Amino acid sequence: MTQDHGARPGDRPALLEHLHWLGHDSFRIDRPVMIYLDPWRLPPGSPPADLILVSHDHSDHCSPEDVENIRREATIVVASSSAAGKLRAPVRVVPAGRTIEAAGVTVEAVPAYNVDKKFHPRDAGHIGFIVHLGSERLYFAGDTDLIPEMTGLACDVALLPVSGVYTMTAEEAGRGWRCRCTTAPGWPAAPRTPRRSASSARCRS
Repeated sequence: MTQDHGARPGDRPALLEHLHWLGHDSFRIDRPVMIYLDPWRLPPGSPPADLILVSHDHSDHCSPEDVENIRREATIVVASSSAAGKLRAPVRVVPAGRTIEAAGVTVEAVPAYNVDKKFHPRDAGHIGFIVHLGSERLYFAGDTDLIPEMTGLACDVALLPVSGVYTMTAEEAGRGWRCRCTTAPGWPAAPRTPRRSASSARCRS
């Protein structure tokens, strides 16, 4: 996962204009195709997806009902092995360390796990994603602690899970990221933490 992507401080990533926080750990990106990350409790009338990415099988990340509500015949669903088992086929199963092309988008699957908690064990095979959007890269961490595999990871926007109970702490989320912008919106659903939209992402200056 160590890559020098040349993150540039002070330059707000263009992808933030197309990134929408949908609550909890659910996001939508509406360029270059319609991409959903861990869709859950989506509002009625959500636009259909070209690509759906599901990080793991927990019910607040892997919602078969929500996936079906935005799925159409041409939609590609990419998921961890555990999540794929809960979803209607076809699903492309991607383990950590694998890079694929889906709906014209390059997607890297990266590790996501707890180091001192029991909720997301390393051997469960949960994943996060690095999504290549033109010249920019979005890192969606999934549910994870701060882990060694993040060392040297460079991106333009990082979406990080912060609770201190199930995932990393706020202090850990603020450590030395080589990313132009980071945001940590509303994890977990219960107890609800203050909501922050993707548009309020903290960018380096």
